[in-house]
Amino acid sequence: MASTAPRQVALAVLAAAGATALGAAVWGIGVERHLYTLRRHTLAVLPEGAAPLRVLHLSDAHMAPWQHRKQAWIASLAALRPDLVVNTGDNLGHAEGLDGVRRALAPFAGIPGVFVHGSNDVSAPSPRNPLHYFLGPSKADREETPLDTDALDRFLTADLGWHDLDNAAATLTVGGLRIDTFGVDDAHRHWDDLNALPSLREAQRAAGDADLVFGVTHAPYQRVLNRFVDLGADVLFAGHTHGGQIRIPFSPRALVANCDIPLDQARGLSTWMRGDRRVPLNVSAGIGHSIYAPVRFGCRPEASLLQLVPVR
Repeated sequence: MASTAPRQVALAVLAAAGATALGAAVWGIGVERHLYTLRRHTLAVLPEGAAPLRVLHLSDAHMAPWQHRKQAWIASLAALRPDLVVNTGDNLGHAEGLDGVRRALAPFAGIPGVFVHGSNDVSAPSPRNPLHYFLGPSKADREETPLDTDALDRFLTADLGWHDLDNAAATLTVGGLRIDTFGVDDAHRHWDDLNALPSLREAQRAAGDADLVFGVTHAPYQRVLNRFVDLGADVLFAGHTHGGQIRIPFSPRALVANCDIPLDQARGLSTWMRGDRRVPLNVSAGIGHSIYAPVRFGCRPEASLLQLVPVR
């Protein structure tokens, strides 16, 4: 009898571990990845006496045509009546995902907005070994399936009226305030042209003083965030990380970020420090996931609503 006790204990431990793993998989695949969540933050960045502004930050929808629940939830966010939408890319996640993007974003037509691309706005996702993310940022596949980026851009610019900030800049008037915005194409693919930004900012400054300056990127690489701060950004927006996608519940740190941002800043609102400047940085954990990694655990899909108020 005594000789069988250790074996019984070992079997019980293995059974408990297996049940826990199975429960976590069922939760992450079947439940949490559909628990769409709106994060709310308040930032004191506006000039004294300005009326508050509501900025909706959308990112990483990775849209596939069958994801009707996701499409409906994104569309419902238009009822928040944001003054401005910031979209940090990876809208597409399937060769036929554009129709779903149209259904999700059509209610935002006429609301001012800006966007940048992630690589999945350009090429379709492919299967990957998730363990490779622990070895460093992922690399591009040798053979990729191109997506209809031009059609996506026509919808975002012509139908919605949003501004493309891929290595570009735009000045908007929102709520009576002048907002200078600039951004880069996907830094994860090294499509960012940081050398183009100084001249763009000089042209903006020559046209007048801004009340607020936004820097927008898909992937929050440190080189990009630092250059944005150097160029006068007051608020930084990024996506790409998925918040780690699988996290230890209640931990402040992601397990992976797929870029070089500190893991405790891979999701949510934090402060990016550069020299003597401290600039708010919002990294969205995103709304979707690759169709080849349909799971979220300890990291709900999300969008962010930033309430901008005057500096006190």
